[in-house]
Amino acid sequence: MAESVAGRVFSVLDAFVDAPVTLRLTDIARRTGLPVPTALRMVRELVAWGGLERASDGSYRLGTRIRALGAAAPCPRGLLDTALPALRALTAHTGGHADVVIPAGGTALCLVTGARLPPHATAAGKVLLAHGLLTAPAAAERHTPRTLTAPGRLAAHLARVRATGLAEAHEEHRLGELSFAAPVFRSGTPVAAVCLTAPTTARSPRLAPAVCRTAATVSRALEAQG
Repeated sequence: MAESVAGRVFSVLDAFVDAPVTLRLTDIARRTGLPVPTALRMVRELVAWGGLERASDGSYRLGTRIRALGAAAPCPRGLLDTALPALRALTAHTGGHADVVIPAGGTALCLVTGARLPPHATAAGKVLLAHGLLTAPAAAERHTPRTLTAPGRLAAHLARVRATGLAEAHEEHRLGELSFAAPVFRSGTPVAAVCLTAPTTARSPRLAPAVCRTAATVSRALEAQG
């Protein structure tokens, strides 16, 4: 257990690494090893500061202050600034939501929204897994009946992602949602993924090629920066 107040606060934030998007107070106490009353005090401090937000069901998620700090870090900030024009064009062209996603604390972090995605259940996460930027969880959580959790099937799927340069997740994270993603390279090394999320009703043969073109555009822009 962390001894200092700062250590306890940091342990509460660390509880959200490799965790669902939201955690209840009892989950936070269990993950940190703090007594529930102590965890509650730390959580309240973080909520007041903006580091955590309380959801309508009483659970907690990372707040806008944390997302802003993360986005201000030099590497993600530079990547996001470079990718934004292409992401906006992809959104306008497809009607979906485009984002650029990086590995962060064992999860896939969306730089536009600040959301964290489960790697095995999302297209962007699968790209990061396929290229070794993230490690598949030992026990993959099933988010919907379509979530791919069997290690052997997931490994085969990731091999196809590496071979084709494209990942797809059809209602694996949320029902009614599909996503496509392709890797972003810098100096020949994969560093991120461009992803597009859309309703399943918007499924169209033009979505996947558009994502691949956008990822290539962002990769060329990064390369031009040296």
